[in-house]
Amino acid sequence: MSPSQLAEDPEPLQPVPAGHCLYVPVRSGPLGSAARFFRTALGGRTAVAFTTEQRLVRTLGPAQEWIRLSEPALRALAAPLGITTLRIDPRLSAPAARATAAPAPAPGTRAPRHQLIA
Repeated sequence: MSPSQLAEDPEPLQPVPAGHCLYVPVRSGPLGSAARFFRTALGGRTAVAFTTEQRLVRTLGPAQEWIRLSEPALRALAAPLGITTLRIDPRLSAPAARATAAPAPAPGTRAPRHQLIA
């Protein structure tokens, strides 16, 4: 295989082709930018990256700062912190809850003054 073909083939078990840069959320600090790490539903720490800027913006909002990094570079940043999990294009929140009508009060009781609708 030619070197150009090797660069385009994905590595086994990698979710993105080798050599492709990901969009990694960062936060600004006194010493510059630092990668943002998140927690899984079970509380484990994970690195997060996106395959497109649009997916990052859709998930984290337009104000989220980002940098481009390769997957190996992101893993190298996360490894000293004990972070071995990488999520690509995650959905970080559940879909919005649908508004429902409040249940009617039981007969013989008064309705509360303020009702919250979930």
